[in-house]
Amino acid sequence: MQIKILSPLWGHEHLPLKTFLDKIRIAGYDGIDTWIPADKTDQRALYDYLQQHQMAIVTHQHEAEGGTFKKFKESFIKNLYQCAEPGPILVNSHTGRDYFSIRENLDLINAAQEFTAKTGITVAHETHRGRSGYSPQMTAELFSLQDEFAITADFSHWVCVTESMLQNFGGIMDEAIKRSRHIHSRVGFEEGPQVPDPAAPEWQYALDHFLRWWDKIIAHNKLIGTPILPITTEFGPQPYMPSIPFSNKPVADQFGINCFMKDLLRKRYCTA
Repeated sequence: MQIKILSPLWGHEHLPLKTFLDKIRIAGYDGIDTWIPADKTDQRALYDYLQQHQMAIVTHQHEAEGGTFKKFKESFIKNLYQCAEPGPILVNSHTGRDYFSIRENLDLINAAQEFTAKTGITVAHETHRGRSGYSPQMTAELFSLQDEFAITADFSHWVCVTESMLQNFGGIMDEAIKRSRHIHSRVGFEEGPQVPDPAAPEWQYALDHFLRWWDKIIAHNKLIGTPILPITTEFGPQPYMPSIPFSNKPVADQFGINCFMKDLLRKRYCTA
């Protein structure tokens, strides 16, 4: 199994696209996790760069919208097909809404399965606040209704939603680990989705919890023969990144933190 460590574009939208792509390539990333640029010139520049440098991409569906569920579903499916254009490892999807019914969210997951059947591209539904997988309990119910429901494991949201390190969700976590086909390696804690700096000793306990979950995801995907498992170092900018009051300066450097995570994960998972 290949492990591809990807950088998010999130937090660096102010940079010219090529400047950012050069930055992550030089830093040693295998590719990028991003949405499809709206501008056609930027789209072509992105696709050409990735092909030229043999870099990977996970595309990001997060823009589905609509005043009714029918319109939302139409937008969701349209966005999935746009995400397929560059031939991604998989599509990472912000699927549904936490206020949709179970049946509505299941309808979207089933639509994603139809997309996968037609394109061969896996859709991994991110465990994200505000979406269909916002909590362990909601996600477990969806697991019970759809055997092929795969996820992007971003457990930072779940520790925040449940105000816990998920000690009381052992069975659900076991199933979530088996369903994980993509990891967002952001470390959360009981009161927030992002620790200020995972290298700081006061956050070692949280980092250790997440590493144990990721170890199990890696092991399971090796066991079932997953060809490529992408991991995105997804520590974000403000307001995910805490800031110093009055000056509003971030307490740490986002790119530096993500590179710390990249190096930690590469040493842990990509060396013999």
